[in-house]
Amino acid sequence: MSTPVQFPEKYVREHTPSAEDIIFTRRQFLLRTGMGFGGMGLAAVFGINPWADGASALAPGGLKVTNPLAPKTPHFPAKAKHIIHIFASGGPTQVDTWDPKPELTKFDGKSIPGHDGLAFGSPFKFTKMGKSGVEVNMEVFPGLGKHIDDIAVIRSLWTDVPAHEVAQRFMNTGSLQLPKPSFGSWVVYGLGTDNQNMPGFVTIGGRPEWRQSSFLPGTYQGVNVNYSRGMNLDNVILNIRNQFSPMERQRRQLDLVKDLNKMHAAALQKDAQLEARIEAFEMAFKMQTEATDAFDVTKEPESVQEMYGKTDLGAKLLVARRLVEKGVRFVQVEAGGWDMHGGIATALPRTGGAIDTPAAALIQDLKDRGLLDSTLIIWGGEFGRTVTADRNGNAAPGRDHNGRAMVAWMAGGGVKGGQAYGATDEFGSKAVENKVHIHDLHATQLALLGFDHEKLTYRYNGRDFRFTDNYGKVVKALVG
Repeated sequence: MSTPVQFPEKYVREHTPSAEDIIFTRRQFLLRTGMGFGGMGLAAVFGINPWADGASALAPGGLKVTNPLAPKTPHFPAKAKHIIHIFASGGPTQVDTWDPKPELTKFDGKSIPGHDGLAFGSPFKFTKMGKSGVEVNMEVFPGLGKHIDDIAVIRSLWTDVPAHEVAQRFMNTGSLQLPKPSFGSWVVYGLGTDNQNMPGFVTIGGRPEWRQSSFLPGTYQGVNVNYSRGMNLDNVILNIRNQFSPMERQRRQLDLVKDLNKMHAAALQKDAQLEARIEAFEMAFKMQTEATDAFDVTKEPESVQEMYGKTDLGAKLLVARRLVEKGVRFVQVEAGGWDMHGGIATALPRTGGAIDTPAAALIQDLKDRGLLDSTLIIWGGEFGRTVTADRNGNAAPGRDHNGRAMVAWMAGGGVKGGQAYGATDEFGSKAVENKVHIHDLHATQLALLGFDHEKLTYRYNGRDFRFTDNYGKVVKALVG
């Protein structure tokens, strides 16, 4: 009789059938079949990069898992590393802010071809400012006028639907109807963030839709703060301080939750919602000291506080600078009040004046600190206004909604300042020269951050989505 072959113990162990060989998840099935290609395809859905450097942990199957908020390199070198978006919700009037139209003034109170109603000439005068000679409404924007050589005014901007909710969604998410990730979420998805103890995307006011991550992982969602000057700092960001447990105990609790989640992921599958919830707990723990400090503007010298103006809006923009200085990637500040259907002569100086002083201070402050080149400042609303009068029940005229002509400006972050780009017709009612659609604006802003907007994509539901949908062209004249 022949002697039975004795195989090494490890071979016997590896080839002995067990329950684990027939009971496994769909994800494990993909990892074990098709030469691993199925698992590699699924890896992108869960943010797993098999070739990542500096990975913090290993997922089942030996795949490396990266921190989704870790700093990332853009497609090409760029100056802008951070964004401060001053969102002028309500729809600023272009012909009274940054697009002077003397011809409209000549027709004031008269009918003009192709328009219903009577022409409403601007009650404000414009003055050429700076070395560039760009015309500025110095009655409303005396502070910004002094910085016009750092500012690029876009006079030929236009949008598709001049309705507040739709146009605001479009400006903030690049989508007219479907829920899509917001601008800030795309930026943090593409660049990560510099400070792991702070959110990458912070909004100070504004609607939830403007900061949504939609189908992007929840860690890229914007964190909103309802901040006002002088408020109790513990009330700025709710639920980040535990009133019952010291930080040492909180740390042990979070570590236990993370260990349990690893066990869950190894035995079953990784749950995106669970991961996002745990990331939120972890971020809240880290923010307990650093975030509160960022909102304490009393730590700034008195001269800096005075420069921004001791108002709520002034404090918000000062906080925006402090957040950027701490490494936050994207900060949005709502500065609304621009829906002026009546009383423009008094309403515009009030609303425009409220943002003029702090916005001018922000430009100067960033410049003094050497941060202007790396920080892109954006100001603008969701659409423009008509060139005919809309009294809306008021004796004093205002203007109705208009999507064919609107205005925005950018400064810092590699922007070529000291210019007014594009033009509207002689009355200011529609963009006619070097027209810039919202998708074009978004493509340009991404380019300033170092991204090819056609390549910054996220695969969802079988399709590669991007911020600019299937459109958008970079306005190269705006890039310095």
